[in-house]
Amino acid sequence: MSAEAPQITIVTDKAKISPANSKDRPFPLEWTRNIGIAAHIDAGKTTTSERILFYSGAVHKMGEVHEGTAVTDWMEQERERGITITAAAISCAWNASCGPWKGIKQRINIIDTPGHVDFTAEVERSMRVLDGAVAVFCAVAGVQPQSETVWRQANKYGVPRVAFINKMDRTGANFFRAIDEMREKLKANAHALFLPIGNEENFVGVVDLVQEVAYMFEDPMNMDLEPKLHPIPADLVEKTKEYREKLIEAVSDFDDALAEKYLSGEAITAAELMVAVRKATVSMKFTGVIPGSAFKKKGVQRLLDCVVNYLPNPLDLPPMMGQNSDGESVGVVPDDKAKLAGLAFKLWTDPFVGKLVFFRVYTGALHKGTAVYNPRTRRSERVSRLVLMRAMDREEIDIAYSGDICAMVGVKEVITGDTLCHEDADIRLEPPSFPEPVIAMSIEPNSKADQEKLGTALQRLVAEDPTLRVKTDQDTGQTILAGMGELHLEIIVDRMKREFKVEATSGKPQIAYRETVTAPANGEGKFVRQSGGKGQYGHVVCTIEPNEKGKGVEVINETVGGSIPKEFIKPSTDGILEAANNGVIAGFPVVDAIVRIKDGSFHEVDSSEMAFKMAGIFAFKDAMKNAKPILLEPIMGVEVTTPEEYQGDLIGDINRRRGTIQGMENKNGACIISSAVPLENLFGYVTDIRSLSKGRASASITPSHFEQVPNQLLAKIVENNAKGPART
Repeated sequence: MSAEAPQITIVTDKAKISPANSKDRPFPLEWTRNIGIAAHIDAGKTTTSERILFYSGAVHKMGEVHEGTAVTDWMEQERERGITITAAAISCAWNASCGPWKGIKQRINIIDTPGHVDFTAEVERSMRVLDGAVAVFCAVAGVQPQSETVWRQANKYGVPRVAFINKMDRTGANFFRAIDEMREKLKANAHALFLPIGNEENFVGVVDLVQEVAYMFEDPMNMDLEPKLHPIPADLVEKTKEYREKLIEAVSDFDDALAEKYLSGEAITAAELMVAVRKATVSMKFTGVIPGSAFKKKGVQRLLDCVVNYLPNPLDLPPMMGQNSDGESVGVVPDDKAKLAGLAFKLWTDPFVGKLVFFRVYTGALHKGTAVYNPRTRRSERVSRLVLMRAMDREEIDIAYSGDICAMVGVKEVITGDTLCHEDADIRLEPPSFPEPVIAMSIEPNSKADQEKLGTALQRLVAEDPTLRVKTDQDTGQTILAGMGELHLEIIVDRMKREFKVEATSGKPQIAYRETVTAPANGEGKFVRQSGGKGQYGHVVCTIEPNEKGKGVEVINETVGGSIPKEFIKPSTDGILEAANNGVIAGFPVVDAIVRIKDGSFHEVDSSEMAFKMAGIFAFKDAMKNAKPILLEPIMGVEVTTPEEYQGDLIGDINRRRGTIQGMENKNGACIISSAVPLENLFGYVTDIRSLSKGRASASITPSHFEQVPNQLLAKIVENNAKGPART
């Protein structure tokens, strides 16, 4: 019956903490939690983070998103728009009111992540360095498109999580429906840890299924930190018993002792159930669910108790994997006394201290003033200062220990995803991966002075944001910015103006089309130059065929008998990959193709790396022309929530945009329309649907997949691309 149970560390006696801890560290590894707050747009992540900061004593005045005073929304653009743009790291401490750590202050490092799909890279890199997460869902809307995206990101990096069903005080809130949607849409093994007492405006408390007690929110306005314990209301006694049984049954698979007691009908104590819930959560095969209302200050303390009691500390998780200098796979275990290794997961330009490198220490300890080695650059750099972040506020520290998330000042040649380690511990940890940009636009400085500032600004912004790409259009000489969406590029241009004082004119956004092949084909490329004396000679024969979706371009060497000498295989491959950046239909990058180098020839004297690179380019172009190439366009998943009276107008609008309706459902009097629409037809869409619905409809847009461009549009796209990016 038992699944493989994870190792769980529950140490409440400081004398018995793991020998991996340094005696000087303020919080042992067992008392440290690194968590993220992740959810769909407007589910209440930032408000939840603000309440956590207040109740943990990290701030003394509660900020509000709608007032522009949220601590974690510190950028001007965030406060103006009421959205989170950049992930903010904050540290606080919490005394749990129940459980094995009751009364023992725990360090909680929190990263508040954006919900908008344009800033999904912030979620991606945060998930890579977190030990646990709180997934926030709206009790009214349930599981929304971006909820699914962040859930997949957490699965990808193996991040255990608990779920907080927020906005329980709103009209239409339904706790149990939200859990059902988690099971249905996310395939999560979700079970209630608390039951709500009342609903909507009558949401007045929660029942703790583990301890079998009730917490009543008697006067949330006084923001009392002490929980008000009450007996379980009489009308919820049977329901409590029923849902506690379901919870025990769900977690008994992860604890043999609990399973034995459950099957024999013995009573199960709160302490036993708590350990089983923790094991189940850390296994990634169970998600506990907590109801609450962050805005009304209800249930946040219980959420913090669950973070401490159920989410893992760094010692509970498997070793972080990386590769040593020989390419062998090695694991990194948290240990303050080991040699340093950690991951630089975010860069930020601070107006006061310069370049900040956000860093997760996986093993060893990082001391201020010491040098760290970068295996990518093969160079060491000195860390001049170390700081703990509280959004934009900084607390200077001398040492960061295993499991800590800090920021370093002084290191310059670092990019997102770099491993920084001790020189004798040459290891490269797996970096986060990022999606490809889907939209591009031109940008031109207004004056010569702006030209110089533009270069500096773009250099810094690209270093900070791995999903932002910059290139120069060879035909027009224009600078082209590529990003994840209209809002993403709009924020980048706004930041250039405000932070870097660059006055520039932006062009009309362009779609990031792709090209691919649909049939196998052969190609041959020869580069021969004779001009007296030593000439140039390269000859490559290749085949091209379709590859699996998402695999990109793969080049395989299948030459035999030395038809191409070994030293010319790499230049030939480089030429093929370079040619794949510009397809044969309209010059867009090629994706999902396998190129096999089959044959070729060389000249004893005239052959060179440059000649074989050029031959590779010619061979690829020749093969692709014969492989029935097609143009692909990005398709977006669009979910529109609208009052029913506007349903027909909005469906008609989607059809006019070449969209495909994929499903409709009614929820609390609102109609939710799911569709797939080409990105080309979505510019200004959110503004348009507000006009059609008198401001009452909203839309969520997420990248979905690529599809072939219809033949009737192909000629127009090719012609437009030949002209270069348009000016507005």
